[in-house]
Amino acid sequence: MDRFGARMVKAVTQWLRGLARVAKAQRRSANKLVNSLLAAPAPPKVRAKSRPKPAATAAKARPTATARPRAAAPPPGKWLSGYYLPPEAGRLPVRRLSYYLYLPAKAPSAAVRLRGMPLVVMLHGCGQSAPEFAQGTRMNRLAERKGYAVLYPQQSLSAHRHRCWKWYDKATQEGGGDVRLIVGAIEQLAQRYAIDRGRIYIGGISAGAGMANIVALTHPHLIAAVGLHSGPVYGACHGAVGALKVMRHGASQHMDGAIEAVLARSPAFPPLPTILIQGGADRVVRPVNQTQLMRQSLLLNRLHGATSVSDEVKPAGRAGSRNPANAQQIRDFYVGKKLLLRVARIERLEHAWSGGDASLPFNAKAGPDASKMMLDFFSLHRRAV
Repeated sequence: MDRFGARMVKAVTQWLRGLARVAKAQRRSANKLVNSLLAAPAPPKVRAKSRPKPAATAAKARPTATARPRAAAPPPGKWLSGYYLPPEAGRLPVRRLSYYLYLPAKAPSAAVRLRGMPLVVMLHGCGQSAPEFAQGTRMNRLAERKGYAVLYPQQSLSAHRHRCWKWYDKATQEGGGDVRLIVGAIEQLAQRYAIDRGRIYIGGISAGAGMANIVALTHPHLIAAVGLHSGPVYGACHGAVGALKVMRHGASQHMDGAIEAVLARSPAFPPLPTILIQGGADRVVRPVNQTQLMRQSLLLNRLHGATSVSDEVKPAGRAGSRNPANAQQIRDFYVGKKLLLRVARIERLEHAWSGGDASLPFNAKAGPDASKMMLDFFSLHRRAV
């Protein structure tokens, strides 16, 4: 090779190396952007004594009494921790799911003694732990009054370093991954305690809302109603980068097709009562997601011309009052007298649980109380078993 040819080879080699460095830098930047937007800021550390302390073997996995979530006056029921270990754990290296459980101290009514307690499953968002979610939403206080049990599954740091539920994974959307663990924990507790199998509900915020929706869509005969607070539209992406786009802009395609696929898999899909709560000022999971979730719910529940719709606007509370509240718009969809879909848009609410404990991240002091809204909606529905 002559001198000119050698110089050309050297120049091309340097150019290719430069391209490789640029591509690598772009990948790092893209990953950093996705992680920063898919994962919330790190939450305050949880005291070691409030973390689940699972036993060494599955035989000892029954919940045991542990510390309650940090609160000035905790409700009087039992705050338990435990974990679910899949039955195939003895043959394969599998992940277990830690959880917390609230059991009310309230004396059961005759109906509860006959049928069992209703159960609400609550799924936290990114950057939250289960105890923080329990404290932030104050769900246990309301559950105590109504005599409900509340289950708080907790995503592990080994599964996601910010405890995000992977609602954007295709395998998860088809009922695998974390869905199997959450459903396994529900079934485990339904066998151990007096749980009403016709009144099992699920709710969550942000990534937890996305996961709650998937659990309900893949197990419609288990879940009696679902509550989604600031949740992403279903089935519009199959990866972390796509999830970022959905959170910002909603679904550009596959919105209807995702629900049509669910109905194709389950032609006898039963009605799924749903409440959608969304902050009008949310810039993390933007309001377009609620609009598209509403459309998906209408398709799923086959709500068409025979459906009656009511609209209500509730004004903001008095400024400076002890319990301030943002204005909200509520749209209800009925079949006959049965309320199947409630859509609540809360003005000025950002990416936070409405009416929550503002001493914790991702909770807004101003109402309305999203926990009460969910429980009031859930109480209207029971699944035939």
